[in-house]
Amino acid sequence: MAEAAFKEGLEDVVAGESSICYIDGNKGVLSYRGYNIHTLATHATFEETAYLLWYGSLPNRRQLAELRAQMSAERHLPDAVIGFLDSLPNAAPMDVLRTAVSMLSHFDPDAHDMSDAANLRKAIRLTSQIAMLVAFFDRLRNGRRPLEANPAASHAAAFLEMLNGQAPGPNGERAMDVALVLHADHELNASTFAARVTAATLSDVHSAVVSGIGTLKGPLHGGANEAVMKLLLQFPDEQAALEGVGQMLKDKKKISGFGHRVYHTEDPRATHLRQMSEALGRETGDLKWFRMSQAVEELVKREKGLNANVDFYSASTYYVLGIPIDLFTPIFAVSRISGWTAHVLEQLRHNRLIRPRAEYMGPPDGQPWVAIEERA
Repeated sequence: MAEAAFKEGLEDVVAGESSICYIDGNKGVLSYRGYNIHTLATHATFEETAYLLWYGSLPNRRQLAELRAQMSAERHLPDAVIGFLDSLPNAAPMDVLRTAVSMLSHFDPDAHDMSDAANLRKAIRLTSQIAMLVAFFDRLRNGRRPLEANPAASHAAAFLEMLNGQAPGPNGERAMDVALVLHADHELNASTFAARVTAATLSDVHSAVVSGIGTLKGPLHGGANEAVMKLLLQFPDEQAALEGVGQMLKDKKKISGFGHRVYHTEDPRATHLRQMSEALGRETGDLKWFRMSQAVEELVKREKGLNANVDFYSASTYYVLGIPIDLFTPIFAVSRISGWTAHVLEQLRHNRLIRPRAEYMGPPDGQPWVAIEERA
């Protein structure tokens, strides 16, 4: 059988079959289990979206209530994990998150059960716990007492309340909910592929998620929205932003938040985050960050023909929600844990070890042995 042609970075190489997520980069289409992202962002909650990813269909009223109850019941952390979070106030949040998820495996009641039912329970448990890890760590590093989760709140509202110390308004809750829906899955992106590779060895769910977090930490995958906000904060107003970014374009410097490996038109997730950024700005009476973002977007589109991606407007959205910049990537994980675990479950249900080949570029076989005394 002829070997497949090498493509750097595996670009456009089909590495497996999945029924979870579909992308058409030329048409700007993203769907989960056949539901277009615009439909989900308009109508679905994060809990409904997570159920869809895990179970393959939207929940009915009873199933949704059961999932919400399960997620609420799992909003607690072992004392040892809280102590760990408190011991590293100056550590990078993604480093803390990676290690804390690994620690959680030692306290998981289903840790040694690899059945499908147990792995589903781990998926639900981890989805609740990762949100708590991020919120608790931020409060502890700032000398504030962690707050108990509101058992009646949605996942988005509970997270924001644990983080900020007060319940969000309806627009804030909705913005966080939509952001979680939009980031929940994105086919075989780097972190999801890493999680599936780990799961394919028949390792456990926690190890697969740790692989995903470690991969998401890389600035070529997660972190772009952090860079966007740091860029915007350099400028006092729209005019200064236009002049500064214009100079960056002349100097051929990369502007974070634009372009995408898959999409050749507007990232459909950016459409909704742009709307969220504007709505939150109007609610708070501070449209500065939205207007600055909009001006930069128009400039980059006009000069370089690049479209904003999911990271560009998520920056101003999160910032107006009061989220610290270095938590932007961990919040990516708060959402993507649903997609990671859905893919891990799918991988384990139809498992085959993922073992690609490399195109060898080294010296030919048969090199003569040189005694150590004769080596230069």
